[in-house]
Amino acid sequence: MSATAENDATLARRFRNGRVLRDGHVLYWWKEVLFALAFYLVYSGIRNATAGGKAEAYRHAKDIIRWEKSLFIYHEQSIQQWALHFKPFIISANYFYGSLHFIVTIGTIVFLYRKWSDDYPLWRNTLAIATGLALIGFITFPLMPPRLLSEFGYHGYVDTLAKYPTFWSFDSGGVSKISNQFAAMPSVHCCWAGWCACVLAPHVRRTWAKVIAVAYPFFTVTVIVVTANHYILDAVGGFTALGIGYITARTFTRAGRGTPALDAA
Repeated sequence: MSATAENDATLARRFRNGRVLRDGHVLYWWKEVLFALAFYLVYSGIRNATAGGKAEAYRHAKDIIRWEKSLFIYHEQSIQQWALHFKPFIISANYFYGSLHFIVTIGTIVFLYRKWSDDYPLWRNTLAIATGLALIGFITFPLMPPRLLSEFGYHGYVDTLAKYPTFWSFDSGGVSKISNQFAAMPSVHCCWAGWCACVLAPHVRRTWAKVIAVAYPFFTVTVIVVTANHYILDAVGGFTALGIGYITARTFTRAGRGTPALDAA
């Protein structure tokens, strides 16, 4: 182990708030929290400041619909119309869409940091890179979600967050002012859900927990469609961003991935 790594390990033990990885790198929870907060503030600021024009977002929506029709996967409206017959399911989907997105992701980050610290840097970097790629998508490809298409003649889509009782909607006071409603491609919900599944499935022990972890992204795809917040191709975009994020992070991440002898430099 290098002198720098030995000093970091000593400091970690001294202050008792550092986590020493197998290769000598040290993680500090407070640094990770500060990094996450700073990253999310920058991400939210840029995301919500680059809403794009309505005309451009609608034009991109028509492109997405045309592409999905050519692939025979444009079924969002029929899926939602079927789901609307089950009001409890729709309300549950609203709460799923509005809350689990953050709760599960944050819980997974904490679980990974505490229980599998050596794997934490790789997956933290994966999440950051994938989210950054999503931000590029929002900036370059503003997209009108299905729930906003009614004024352009696409009747049949329902904004379930506005119609059914939930604790928030995109039309509610504060949310309507800060939310970029054209930030749809790729779906960050799907990107983060896929990330949670990749992290949790190999690390949880019980079979039922593994099944839930694997099923979580599929539930998320269902929810974004039945609430008319995304197209199916948005989900594909989200999973693609995750894949690119993982490949990139695996290429550049060194912390936690080597033995002390190999990672001495």
